[in-house]
Amino acid sequence: MTPRRSILSVPGHVAKMHAKALKSDADIIMLDLEDSVPPDAKEKARHQVIATLQALEGASRPLAVRINALDTPYGYRDLLETAEAAGDRIDTVVVPKVNSVGDIHFVERLIEGIELHKRFDRAIGIEASIETAEGLSEVKAIATASARLRTLVFGIADYAASVGARLVSLSGHGEKEEAIYPGHRWHHALSRIVMAAKANDLMAIDAPYGNFKDETGLEHAAGMACALGCDGKWAIHPVQIDTINRVFTPSREDIERAHRIIAADDAARSGGRGAVAVDGRMVDQATVRLARRLQAQARHLGLL
Repeated sequence: MTPRRSILSVPGHVAKMHAKALKSDADIIMLDLEDSVPPDAKEKARHQVIATLQALEGASRPLAVRINALDTPYGYRDLLETAEAAGDRIDTVVVPKVNSVGDIHFVERLIEGIELHKRFDRAIGIEASIETAEGLSEVKAIATASARLRTLVFGIADYAASVGARLVSLSGHGEKEEAIYPGHRWHHALSRIVMAAKANDLMAIDAPYGNFKDETGLEHAAGMACALGCDGKWAIHPVQIDTINRVFTPSREDIERAHRIIAADDAARSGGRGAVAVDGRMVDQATVRLARRLQAQARHLGLL
């Protein structure tokens, strides 16, 4: 799949931000109809997102639309209207607060009907945001719910509220965690999401970091997510994109190491040997798979 190192969330009702976002270096632009849009602007936001999508001559990168939750009066209208009007411009629909496979099945069936009616020549994917205790408890099943699924996304603020965790920052998005917890407070939740995603060939995406002026904090949070197996992270401001892209981009050292591992594995296979050794160390097939995945990402990013 297309790399999703950085996903820039853009308020759906603010047209001037759409143009700026489309010129950014984010891998994915996500036009948001949910949290960044006040209740009295929901309909305006939906119409603006449709207008922005329809005005595009050709998107320079994949575009996502985050609808409102399905337990609101807005969610089904968001999906129906945006997909019918501009589904041929939408790469994925982001579904917030997914609690069960039923949520994904509903979105999948509605998209199927729209695609049949509009005769789109490409399929719209689905991204499931896991933001509640209920959703995390069902994440393994959710990850298998549809062939349209592309990613599982961690929604840190709503998840924290769902489990009654202590609020330590204004945004609730990852700042000041070290002040109250000796380690990664969301390690378990994020690891479960990563596990479910990777077991089903999906990408795992970390929540945004709330303080866009704190580059050091962002780099630390992104590094932790990358170390746990996440493929990327949401951004709430364009200034966060360069840091996120850098953290989730393979380094030259990483690429060279992957190349040596793959070359050794290819040589072992051609020679009929099962064991693979690199720099005097034995390498198992799990490491080889990681190396091939990293090499594919590097190739897609133009680093090879």
